[in-house]
Amino acid sequence: MAHHRNSAVPFQEQGLDSSLRKKRGTLKIFFGYAEGVGKTCAMLNAAHDEQRDGKDVVAGYIETHQRPETEAMMEGLEVLPRLAFPSREFDLDKALHRRPDLILVDELAHHNGADCRHKKRYQDIEELLRAGINVYTTVNVQHLESLHDIVAAITGLTVQERIPDSVFEGADQIELVDIPPDDLLDRLNKGKLVTEGQEQHESFSQLFVKSKLIALREIALRYTADQLGRITRRSGDRAAEEAYHTEDHILVCISSAVSSKKVIRTAARMAEAFRGAFTALYVETPRSKELTHKSKAELRENLRLAEQLGAQPATVYGDDIPGQIAEYAVSSRVTKIVIGRPRHGKKRWIAKTNIVDKLTELAPNIDVHIIPDTQPARYNKFPSYLKPKGFSTEDALKSLVILAACTLIGLWFKHLGFREANIITVYILGVLLNAIVTSGRLYSAANSILSVLVFNYLFTEPYYSLVAADTGYPVTFLVMLTASFISSTLAMRIKEQARQSAQKAYRTEVLLETSRKLQQAEGSEAIIKETAVQMVKLVDRTVIFYPAGPEGLEDPLIYSKPEAAVAASEYTGVNEWAVADWVYKNNKRAGATTDTFSAASCLYHAVRAGDTVFAVAGIVMDREEPLGIFEKSLMIAMLGECALALEKELLSSRQKEISIQIRQEQLRANLLRGISHDLRTPLTSISGNAGILLANPGVLSEAQKIGLYTDIYDDSMWLINLVENLLSITRIDNGSLNLYFQAELLEEVIAEALLHVNRSSAEHNILTKLEDELLMARMDSRLIIQVLINLVDNAIKYTQAGSTITVSAKRERDLVRVTVADDGPGIPEEAKTKLFDMFYTADNLRGDGRRGLGLGLSLCKSIVHAHGGTMEVTDNIPQGAIFSFTLQAEEVNVHE
Repeated sequence: MAHHRNSAVPFQEQGLDSSLRKKRGTLKIFFGYAEGVGKTCAMLNAAHDEQRDGKDVVAGYIETHQRPETEAMMEGLEVLPRLAFPSREFDLDKALHRRPDLILVDELAHHNGADCRHKKRYQDIEELLRAGINVYTTVNVQHLESLHDIVAAITGLTVQERIPDSVFEGADQIELVDIPPDDLLDRLNKGKLVTEGQEQHESFSQLFVKSKLIALREIALRYTADQLGRITRRSGDRAAEEAYHTEDHILVCISSAVSSKKVIRTAARMAEAFRGAFTALYVETPRSKELTHKSKAELRENLRLAEQLGAQPATVYGDDIPGQIAEYAVSSRVTKIVIGRPRHGKKRWIAKTNIVDKLTELAPNIDVHIIPDTQPARYNKFPSYLKPKGFSTEDALKSLVILAACTLIGLWFKHLGFREANIITVYILGVLLNAIVTSGRLYSAANSILSVLVFNYLFTEPYYSLVAADTGYPVTFLVMLTASFISSTLAMRIKEQARQSAQKAYRTEVLLETSRKLQQAEGSEAIIKETAVQMVKLVDRTVIFYPAGPEGLEDPLIYSKPEAAVAASEYTGVNEWAVADWVYKNNKRAGATTDTFSAASCLYHAVRAGDTVFAVAGIVMDREEPLGIFEKSLMIAMLGECALALEKELLSSRQKEISIQIRQEQLRANLLRGISHDLRTPLTSISGNAGILLANPGVLSEAQKIGLYTDIYDDSMWLINLVENLLSITRIDNGSLNLYFQAELLEEVIAEALLHVNRSSAEHNILTKLEDELLMARMDSRLIIQVLINLVDNAIKYTQAGSTITVSAKRERDLVRVTVADDGPGIPEEAKTKLFDMFYTADNLRGDGRRGLGLGLSLCKSIVHAHGGTMEVTDNIPQGAIFSFTLQAEEVNVHE
């Protein structure tokens, strides 16, 4: 299904000229330390000032809380209608359609309703800014993500509506709305802040305590000062700003623990304080697949939080967590590591208590900051290799066969007189083998227990009884059972690690293969196809690509995964296309698992290089688990490779266009230079001879007049031939030369051409040789006549008087070869490679001392190529040159 929209901008016109891109709007935030300080009133006052200055101001969304003074300040402002009942949310589409100079949108941290495009209001404001609309908004200090833990510790309240610090830090202006805490408490006591019931007053009572308000005010003042410093640096020396990021590199280690958010926020504040680079690292271990669904969701939320706070996500894989962290930190030149330290219960006091000590030992030159992590990650109660899987008859039979084989070997050993320890070793070996060939821990555990029972029954006294006569046998059985369990567990774990390593190697191989194939791909279609095929291999999901065309997104290209349960065409409807189009226009991801168009069936990413979007890639997420961290990072890297390849292809095509333009300019320059130089001689001759005839009509004899007339005629014919060649070359280059093919007799064509050659042909011997008088070829006769005239004239011009010029034609299988040979001085070897280039002329002069423009032979070659033939020049033995070309032969119809 095809979708085209004229409003979209093609990627060929994006990104290369920043002056053509839409100017981003400015964001001003009215910042307060608590509700009721007057943020909305300050915003409305500023809006009225802008309106008096002639600006088009619209109140997009104002929350008055039914306060009379706030409602009074709304007078005189145009109010944008809200969405329909029951949501009554801010209508983003109406705001974009209205496009005022300035729009007021209250409550920056607000969570939107289900019928809104974005989940968060700050995302609405981001879209307004990208559309070039200036925005005024309000927010309190407790709504900043990085300060959430600090504010919660002060107030005892958990704020659910929060914004990423990057939104606040990206503001162009910050205005702190501040009143003393005593005045704010006085307003509360007078009932000016509460009009909606006692319940809200009770929540206020927990926050509106003087000591808490003083602490919040201090944080707001400090954070405002930091933001003003950022704005000053941003508007100042950009080079110095970039230099800050080379000083410190903060690495935060994240997990799926709920309290990991506190670690991330602390690291974000450190990165901001040190103005350093910020990276969030997750170490994926074999146990990562054992996380509960809730923990996996928490891990995704933690990664998203880190990205919102400005971190660059990274993932490494391995069992040794401190080793992987230290290796990444050293290779990435990290200066500070921020890590959480979970509190383990008594049962787990052995496990991972030394992770910080190992980290400091492996990276002694890196500062390690430890943040208490009170809520560790939740794992499934049993590891995957301990979980009983569905019963398999095949695995059960394998276990019984191995147990029987071990028993037979044990009986043989007993017959040979071997000790019981050797038989125990055989059973342990059987348990190991069972762990390798079966798919579940259940069978290894059953094999271990049965091995102990069979060993007791057959190989201990009293025989054929489960009673142990020797007091040492129970210890032997216990050791045997323990050894069997441990060995089988280790075997299963190694087996799982090998599987995961193979999976990781496969994914890495896919990424490397993608890079190699993209380098070999030619054209944007081939690049997109190779990328999509590799993405299907990586994520095992259907992938849909929307290439960017001259009128927006083009028809979707669907690459289905093998054995797809649902037809991929169901994911290319109008609603899905609208999400892809939004991603294309806004250069942001959207769709499933995001906060924008979260109800979509696909996750959409922009294939972009900087601000240029070359395509939109959609990954079908309907009825599928969210992408894992490793797959997501590889997919983003793959899309980045695709964008670079498409950008390279775009730049290459533009380079070709520029090269063609340069070549055309060179041709024009050469043509003008040649015309201005070489036309001067014949024009001067014509004007001079005409002047003599006009001035001396009675003095000149008839012979002298005929000589002057002849010179004028020759010069004018030279000019006519030159103009004909120029026009022919122009028609060929423009593709406007129409060829009319038909079978022609070579004898007639050659005879017609010789009638129009240079008048100097009388000074040369021109011969015609045809092996067959009825030799015919498929041609446009008028053009081939022009080729022959140029070749013969060329031979006349560059050979001495009295030379012999031979025009011949002969049959060569399905071709006819036509040659023009002379016995002149010949052509140097170095000139033969350039002889057919436009504007190339040999160093030797014509008989009249005039140099040609170098168009004739180039024109001849173009005409012959248009006929599907070839043209070449060779030496004529013993001297001279031979020009030859081929045409398609035609058979003579004897019935005509």
